[in-house]
Amino acid sequence: MLIIRHSFIALLVLTLFLIAKWCLSANAQTAPAITIEGLLQEGWDVFGYTSTFDNRSSLILFRKPGKTYLVQCSTLYDVLRRQRTVSNCYELH
Repeated sequence: MLIIRHSFIALLVLTLFLIAKWCLSANAQTAPAITIEGLLQEGWDVFGYTSTFDNRSSLILFRKPGKTYLVQCSTLYDVLRRQRTVSNCYELH
């Protein structure tokens, strides 16, 4: 009975892993990543900015004339990582 339970759990974990991998690859193929550098090159303006008390993370809000949505980027400066600056940008509709 214990072997059957472990086999079922292993199959379930493998299935969830494959589904997550498929979803992430599908999302990665549909839309290119938004970057702060790309937004600035495309003519987006900084609309708002805020940072935390220790200046390790911040939020930047961008707007562009003619667009009906904003783009928000969160940035993190991590002294422990090799890639010290990590950013994540997404559209706010």
